[in-house]
Amino acid sequence: MRTIGVAVAAALFLGCAPAVHADTMRVVSFNLFHGGPASGWFGDGQDLEQRFEMALAELRTLEPAVVGLQEASVAVGRGSVAGRLADALGLHHVFAPATTRVFGIETIGRLVTTLINFREGPAILTRYPIVAHAVYTLPRCAKLLDPRVLLHAELRTPWGPLHAFSVHTSHDACQVERAVELVRERAGGAPAILMGDFNHGEQSTVIAALTRSAGFIDAFRAVRPGAPGATVWQRPGAPDSTVTRRADYVFVHPGATVALAVRDSRVVLDQPRRLAGGQLIWPSDHYGVLAELEITR
Repeated sequence: MRTIGVAVAAALFLGCAPAVHADTMRVVSFNLFHGGPASGWFGDGQDLEQRFEMALAELRTLEPAVVGLQEASVAVGRGSVAGRLADALGLHHVFAPATTRVFGIETIGRLVTTLINFREGPAILTRYPIVAHAVYTLPRCAKLLDPRVLLHAELRTPWGPLHAFSVHTSHDACQVERAVELVRERAGGAPAILMGDFNHGEQSTVIAALTRSAGFIDAFRAVRPGAPGATVWQRPGAPDSTVTRRADYVFVHPGATVALAVRDSRVVLDQPRRLAGGQLIWPSDHYGVLAELEITR
């Protein structure tokens, strides 16, 4: 303690503050396009492989440290989309199927999703080691046959633990409220990132409560207060952009001893590609959101 005190006093005497170490990292949230439950058996009629390649190419360029995916699908023939992306990018990953919980009994859900050859749910990809992960079932206050989950991964970073969460809520406000409670409980005093498709616009009561009373920072709005930032709904084969509102977010919950601050944020994965036959396709029916964060310890 005496050594630290002498160092601080010397720094103040010399007219400068003690050295503060800062790092940066990029975070991306993206709702993939999976083609619907029937796509497991009916091939690639919606150009899913081309869309996968588009997403992979842009993520390679962006080089994010953490990626939160929603609607990441698994099917025989297609494989695990989250796993394939993680392998191609050299990242660790965890995946949590939500569709296996549709009937409330995991065994029945697994049987049904096996028969239709389709599972989907959130995933987290990261360059940092995943030391623990958990899946939390969210309440169904309105749609009883629409299961949703919150995926949590505790990451080991050079500056300490970081808690990453990926979620895809329905229009049930209670799901967002429960997700926020879980993030705050599980993260404790460590920094946390909540990424997802919330199916709520930023003017909704439930999203406004995140930033006004729950202590979360809307990364995009923090640095672009006047920009539209729309992420849904892009018609997958439309010749032009058709998004009209925000539903996809990166929320930051700063830690007690390690602080996260937003340096930049923008909409990504928002450009189409023309196929050899002339058809124009988009990476997904959603655009992604990138946040560049500064970590101070």
